[in-house]
Amino acid sequence: MILNDTTISSQQVPDISPKVPAHQHVYERLRACILFGDLAPGQPVTIQGLAATLSAGMTPVREALRRLIAEGALVHQGNRRVSVPVLTQAGVKEMGFMRKHLEGELARRAAVRMTPTFLARLVQIDSALNDAISGGNIGDYLTHNYRFHNEVYRCADAPIMAESVDRLWLLFGPSLRVVCGRFGTLNLPDKHADLLAAFEANDDVAAAAAMEEDVAQGMRQIRASL
Repeated sequence: MILNDTTISSQQVPDISPKVPAHQHVYERLRACILFGDLAPGQPVTIQGLAATLSAGMTPVREALRRLIAEGALVHQGNRRVSVPVLTQAGVKEMGFMRKHLEGELARRAAVRMTPTFLARLVQIDSALNDAISGGNIGDYLTHNYRFHNEVYRCADAPIMAESVDRLWLLFGPSLRVVCGRFGTLNLPDKHADLLAAFEANDDVAAAAAMEEDVAQGMRQIRASL
């Protein structure tokens, strides 16, 4: 589902404690909507419309938008409207270069630090991801694919690199939703089986190679959709 001024998908909205400040709550909800493609690239939404849809005040909405604009996830369009940036071929190429090197290194570090507990979580997430692929469930595919990668980054224990990569996901996530819509889930690349095998063997070289290929295939799909 694509977000407009009256509708927000709650499928991927994180579970946030009521004790979290209003502006943080709004930020997390909007961030999830951007990350999982509920906001389509180039689609304008109004600040007033977001406030009404989220049942939030204008002040926390403005604060959330300010943070997301600073992160590059949204851009001003004038007349109190914002939108997700439309990617260019050059931008996708640049992000692909960054993702390949950063995520490859994170996978290498994760392989060295992999424990049975982390591996079991990855296998569980990947199983849910495979169910989403076979069932053609785009929302679940996007959610579990992100969760899988995020779990790898947590295991790597390299927070600075992981934060940089997470910001990149916020930039290409909306376009990944477009890819799913055009090609379907069955045609999407998935090197997770190779990654899991490398992690089980604590093979850092194979893990880095599998992650780099997974990233390269995904970014090629995004470039093809532009």
